Amino acid sequence: MTDHDKTHNAARLLEQLQRNQAFRSSETGGLERELSLLRRWQSARLARTYADLRQNARYRLAAEFFLHELYGDGDLGQREQDLARIVPMMTHILPGNVLYTTALALELNALSRELDARLTRILVAEFDFRDSLDEATYVAAYRQCARYQQRSDQIELVEQLGRDLQSIVPRRFIHTALKLAKTPARLAGLVELHRFLSAGFEAFRCMGADAETFITTITRRERAILERIRSGHSQPLEWNGVSTYPGSTC
Repeated sequence: MTDHDKTHNAARLLEQLQRNQAFRSSETGGLERELSLLRRWQSARLARTYADLRQNARYRLAAEFFLHELYGDGDLGQREQDLARIVPMMTHILPGNVLYTTALALELNALSRELDARLTRILVAEFDFRDSLDEATYVAAYRQCARYQQRSDQIELVEQLGRDLQSIVPRRFIHTALKLAKTPARLAGLVELHRFLSAGFEAFRCMGADAETFITTITRRERAILERIRSGHSQPLEWNGVSTYPGSTC
């Protein structure tokens, strides 16, 4: 990867970081509590949909990474602060591939938060959402929100991120670079960012060649659920597919 590519990836990362920070400062509209409740509800739905992946030793780390690190209900403020400090020097610290992967993760997070904010506003305004939520109300608000193309883009970003991790994890020099960066990250106050990156790489390293199955499983299910919502299915979030995976440990 050339210096130009690394600079381009760093610029894209900064753009997505600023997008996330703009959301944090202006897009919640005073509905932070309701937004957090919605995201917890959605996290619980995802945990049910991918219970089989979470219970399989081969896929567990990757499932937890996607559910909690990329689409959890936690506060990502510390990670954003870490990135804001490090972006000007990132081309000298991390490989360009890692910059690109981090930018993808930030783009996915930003789009998810923007869609969730809009859905929260509809839930509060049209369905008097304050403390509890059920599937029927969620789906009705989701359909009123629409934004199906953006939801499709969201799934596409999940797939892109998964395939990017799948392609670069086997490159030993990236694993080595992350290990070497641990102490500098701690000294620079970037522990949270380093932990996030290391968790993603370790999760995909553990799966090895089975990463393809993991990525395909998630994207197929989410696309099927999205289509069921769009088509008016009465219980679109109930996943009845049966998947079997050979047991394994990392």
